Amino acid sequence: MGSVLLRRLLRRLGPLPALHLRRYRGAGAPRAGSAPPLRDSVCTVDLRSDTVTRPGPEMRAAMASAEVGDDVYGEDPTVNELQRRAAKLFGMEDALFVPTGTMGNLISVMCHCRERGAELIVGDQAHIHLYEQGGSAQVRDLADTYKLPVHMDGARLMNAAVALGVEPAEIVRHCDSVCMCLSKGLGAPVGSLIGGRKEFIEQALRVRKVLGGGMRQAGVLAAAGLLSISDMVERLKDDHRNTRKFAQGIQKYASPVCDTNIDAVETNILMFTVNDARISPEEFCDQMAEVTEEEVMAVGRGVRVLLLPMYGDTVRAVWHLDVSEKDTDLALQKLQFVIQKVRKK
Repeated sequence: MGSVLLRRLLRRLGPLPALHLRRYRGAGAPRAGSAPPLRDSVCTVDLRSDTVTRPGPEMRAAMASAEVGDDVYGEDPTVNELQRRAAKLFGMEDALFVPTGTMGNLISVMCHCRERGAELIVGDQAHIHLYEQGGSAQVRDLADTYKLPVHMDGARLMNAAVALGVEPAEIVRHCDSVCMCLSKGLGAPVGSLIGGRKEFIEQALRVRKVLGGGMRQAGVLAAAGLLSISDMVERLKDDHRNTRKFAQGIQKYASPVCDTNIDAVETNILMFTVNDARISPEEFCDQMAEVTEEEVMAVGRGVRVLLLPMYGDTVRAVWHLDVSEKDTDLALQKLQFVIQKVRKK
């Protein structure tokens, strides 16, 4: 019955407009010529952020089989184990699992700045100042002089530890507290960890409750975090290597349209500039993300490279577990294609 009504409706509507036909062809319908269908020849390399990672089969299995309890009562064994191991990782007395890095940093600030009128010192380029409307400070010697606590926004702490070849506890040893994300390069779908002294974490637990961060049977999420800090750390080296490979490609294929400081590429984040009057950073990102039949005809396939325009002429690209060396090579191929088009203008 439904198919009969559908056929009648289609007869009343008549043929689709030519514009719609072109749109559907662009999505993959075959055309005359030698180019393969776009739908079958397009791949996406998502470099906007390492927050876009997706849990793999092992992580999903760990989440599905996690032992759980009510974490608000401190009865979730998987959360408790994650917090225990995080405290050891940080070299601190205790740790707390929270839903997000923004909440983790806010909890830390609220615990350190408990008195009305307390002030927070941050750098003018600090992420917690620019993107979270509050944050943590550095400068241990200044802190000691004025008896100030030091909090580290260590979102990608493990990337730094791997790049430096040291334990994360070595990096945070001069800090009173730290917040580290599990949902970036470490590949968990949700969650961050706060580390600090036992009394600090006890206060943080109360603040987490006030902010609505109690998650009850959170062991399902904590199981992913446990896998992150055990199995996902060494592979961060792959992300760092692929990031540097793309940076070298910018210098080789895109200069002087694009430029980057290769010496500043240490982990999985690449910042580069678009310096050509013929194309703005936003237009460059749009062209890197766009797939045309011209591209498929020229190079045999289409590649969508997703990048994030930042401030001024700066563009950011971030590598993660869902971007392989092969994907990086495809992104470089797309870079060369876009740069060639710019140079022809």
